[in-house]
Amino acid sequence: MTGPRTERGRLLLVLALAAAVTAFTATVPLLRGFFDLRVYYGTVHSWVHHGGLIYDYRVPGTQYGFTYPPFAAVLMLPLALLGRTTAIVASLVVNAAALGVVLRVLAGDDWRRHGWYRWSLALCALALFEPLRDTFSFGQVNVVLLALVLTDARLLSSGRGRWAGAGIGLAAAIKLTPALFIGLLLLAGRRRAAAQATAVAVAVTGLAALVDPAASRFYWTRALWDTSRVGRLDYVSNQSLQGVLARLGETGRPLWALAVLGTLCVWAWRGRRAALAGDRTAAFALTGAAACLVSPITWVHHLVWLLPSFAVLLRAGHRRLAGALYAVLCTSVVWLWFDDASGLDGFLGSNLYTWITLVLLLGLPIGQPRAAPPLPLALTLARSASAIAAAPSPASPAPTAVPDQSSSGAPDVAAATGAAEAVGRGLGRSPSSEPTGST
Repeated sequence: MTGPRTERGRLLLVLALAAAVTAFTATVPLLRGFFDLRVYYGTVHSWVHHGGLIYDYRVPGTQYGFTYPPFAAVLMLPLALLGRTTAIVASLVVNAAALGVVLRVLAGDDWRRHGWYRWSLALCALALFEPLRDTFSFGQVNVVLLALVLTDARLLSSGRGRWAGAGIGLAAAIKLTPALFIGLLLLAGRRRAAAQATAVAVAVTGLAALVDPAASRFYWTRALWDTSRVGRLDYVSNQSLQGVLARLGETGRPLWALAVLGTLCVWAWRGRRAALAGDRTAAFALTGAAACLVSPITWVHHLVWLLPSFAVLLRAGHRRLAGALYAVLCTSVVWLWFDDASGLDGFLGSNLYTWITLVLLLGLPIGQPRAAPPLPLALTLARSASAIAAAPSPASPAPTAVPDQSSSGAPDVAAATGAAEAVGRGLGRSPSSEPTGST
């Protein structure tokens, strides 16, 4: 299928898609009301202007407060200078800039050749992606962390590895989940980058301890181990292995620990294979998927870590599989089991995003990209997602605190392949309801 051949036709198609996406996002998804940003904003203002403790603040009328390491609060100190509206605008701008970095890295060096039309289609497809739209509407930081990690990946692949690891270290100091990428660097034999990531994480964590010793002591000795501060483990938005077990009524640690251990073994095996093959994109994609599975709580908006996996699938020529999985992640379908996840349908449906993450961890193609004809990436995703028009609207009650240049179309597989070829060469040493807020 080919798209419009004239500039006017392309403009009309983009405007029509943009209108359809706007209608969808305004009616189907739950609107999050920048709840997580309210947590960050309130915490910083209470801390700076009223002498409050970082981990004592709660959003009025809720039990939810700040749950990140202390360095994240230090990094968010500029919020103390802003009004609420300005803070929302700043959050949108920062997330948009971070998304630009992510797309730039995944698209590779020839990103300019796709032109405004293809990138417009790609942005329409991305606007449908539930983890991404939740990140923006919660005022979350996940895309920023992904940008930091992928920047390191880019540095490693480009031969400018002097500062590689710093982004991963910063991301791990803001939220703990990205620390798994330090393990990837070790698996890949990138000991210098791993050491640099560790040193940066330790240094900025130490800085936060100097700024507020009491908060650091409380976080590392108490808050870190109390998952109830984050939210209910069985809440349908928790798409981790722990969430699956919690919805089955299994809250014991041994079974979860066994599942995590098995997942980490699979990740280490496949991640090392990808690194040794020089496939940096797949190695980082596998690590993002594994991190989502093993984290005790992986809210839907955390699944932005799956975006590199779609670049890998498209690079390998699996556009139909990529489109199908992507379309499911646009539907908000798991919210159908908001009230009751019992029975076989509840087990399969309420954990659907977890199953997708498992499929990606187990089956993501590894190795240098094979030759493939240009494929319409965003158009493929947009067409697959067009079935969303009939997708179920989350029927859950409003959460208490809201509760966290060819004519074919879009950036083709070369966008992913360009990244994979340029980017993939650097990692391995191969021979040639409730808020998901503030989490």
